[in-house]
Amino acid sequence: MARIGYARVSTLDQDLDGQVTRLKVEGCGVIRSEKVSGGSRDGRAELATVLEFLRPGDELVVTRLDRLGRATRDVLNLIHEAEQRGAYVTVLDPHVSTRGEMGHVVLTVLGMVAQMERRFIKERQREGIERAKGRGVYAGGKRCLDRQRIKAMASAGDGAAAIAVALGCSRMQVYRVLREA
Repeated sequence: MARIGYARVSTLDQDLDGQVTRLKVEGCGVIRSEKVSGGSRDGRAELATVLEFLRPGDELVVTRLDRLGRATRDVLNLIHEAEQRGAYVTVLDPHVSTRGEMGHVVLTVLGMVAQMERRFIKERQREGIERAKGRGVYAGGKRCLDRQRIKAMASAGDGAAAIAVALGCSRMQVYRVLREA
């Protein structure tokens, strides 16, 4: 029976260290982490790996429920998949586990709260962007990828997977940049 930790942050400039440290303290022998949005399961390769390797009696541990996902349906599907493999899901803050029936109820409610919070965040972001546009100071989001390097690597014959690994991004991001060109 293994305790497997999963840590996630949404953007490249956010830090995983706090989550990883907490998961180590909680006794997780294996910790997988990634920097990707929790809005959907797309592009979350580390989470897919964790789910694939869960065995009966294993425990998937996350620091907060929103690290698993921001959409109630995704969170419930993830919990269901873990249970189909005979594993449990434990959230550390607040401490809730699927080992008991009450844990399922609490996790469902927390999943709905995470989804609602995501909607509030998007709404506040949209309002802020509109205010900035009204003042003429909005220039769009900051570009994190070196688009010229992606194009150069692709011209040199490197594939999307190799470029993604070299630049620390997803293949989909590479494809988007190449499609823009």
